[in-house]
Amino acid sequence: MTTARDLLIVALGAARRPAEQGDLSLALAGAELLDLMDLRALTLDAEAIVPSDPPVTDDRVLSEAASSLVRQMPYESVEDWLWRRGRGLSSAYLAAFEDEGLLARQRRRWLPSWTGEAALVDSPARRQAMERWNAEEPVLVTLAATIGIRDAPTTGLPEETGEAAATVLGAVDDAVTELTAVRQRRAVEKAAFDNIWRGQ
Repeated sequence: MTTARDLLIVALGAARRPAEQGDLSLALAGAELLDLMDLRALTLDAEAIVPSDPPVTDDRVLSEAASSLVRQMPYESVEDWLWRRGRGLSSAYLAAFEDEGLLARQRRRWLPSWTGEAALVDSPARRQAMERWNAEEPVLVTLAATIGIRDAPTTGLPEETGEAAATVLGAVDDAVTELTAVRQRRAVEKAAFDNIWRGQ
């Protein structure tokens, strides 16, 4: 399993509160960078993503992530990757989970499409993710805290996490903060617009 998949499993099955879909997608995109770094498919030059050899992985979504890396200079920044790759990424992972039998949805006989809440099935992948979660693995916990599905860890990242991983995690935090501000601004604008119409 990967950090991205473990994060989605945690968000679906162990989180204290639900994650915003956009926040989760940004965090998944950041987790993919961390996974690809672990597979030596990329390195960071400051905040520029420098691809190397394609990874050997049977994870279809992660393979798609690797194939979408910008492979000529100027290389893409971590921030740009998060916004580009993150668009709709949580839905892509949910679809992959369903295809692989890791996720089930309740089907209503009178409706042609899936409805109801997604539910994780018991699987080795789920158990592995929960072991990592219960052990409070720093990267997974930090990503979860960034998207608001658990409290922030009381200790910082351990030194062995590395500067590149810290750069990615910081960029995810900045992107989620920016997206939250956009949502709040739109909510205020909508409320003001609604008040204008009520006053007519």
